[in-house]
Order: sequence, then structure tokens, then C-alpha cells
Amino acid sequence: MVNYSAGKSTTETQRSPRLHRENQTKTLPTNKTLAKEYIARLQDVIWQLNQCESKYVESVEVSQTTVGLPKSPVGDGEIAVFEICDHPQAKRAYAWSYRAGNNTRFVVVLEIPPITSPQTAVEAAIAAQILNRTFH
Repeated sequence: MVNYSAGKSTTETQRSPRLHRENQTKTLPTNKTLAKEYIARLQDVIWQLNQCESKYVESVEVSQTTVGLPKSPVGDGEIAVFEICDHPQAKRAYAWSYRAGNNTRFVVVLEIPPITSPQTAVEAAIAAQILNRTFH
């Protein structure tokens, strides 16, 4: 799991057009549709952190009461699910963002066991914050 602060990337990476921004619109289980720009931004972060192309699959509503952990902005809301290719271990990634003061932080968690769902991705992100002493 890696946090990425918007605007703090030191390098821009050339993207392959293979999966980028194809078939990105889907009706969400909560009857909402995430903005195409937001999905594209999450895909950019997945690329910057893992050099993997991604394809948006769906979004799942996750709340702290769902995962049974203390309330945190890290994982409360829509978690976007992506298929990724060319990663040696993962076939999926879970991504979302949250506000931290004046910054937007992006979170990407790869589906590598024990991460098997959006809920376990949120649990892992919160656990990482607790271990790093950045839990709010």
C-alpha cells in the first residue's frame, strides 16, 4: 500500500495506451457513477506507483463500520476496483483518495493475499497508517 500526494510526483512517466481509459464508465452498486476524470486520476496513480496499465471494473461502498475499525478518512466511501496487467503478483488493484488537510492523498492497494477485497484493502491501508503513526 502506498500513499501518493497529489502534485508531489517528481517524474512523469509515459503511459502505454493499451488499457488506459477504456471502458471506464459503469453503474455503481450505489447508483452513482464516479467521474471519468477521477477514474483517470486513479489510473495515473496506479501507473506511477506500479507501472501497470489498469481497467476500471466497478466501485464499492466501504465504511469503517463495514470493516469494524475506528473511523478514518482513509477508507470511508467509494473504493474503485481495477484490473491490472503486467504485474508479477497482482491482477487487481483497489484505489481511492481522501483529504488530509489541504492535500489530497491517493491510496492504491494491490490484491495480493491477504488482500482479497475492497474491505481488506481498506483494513490494510488503516493498519499501515497505524504502524506508521499517521492514523487520524
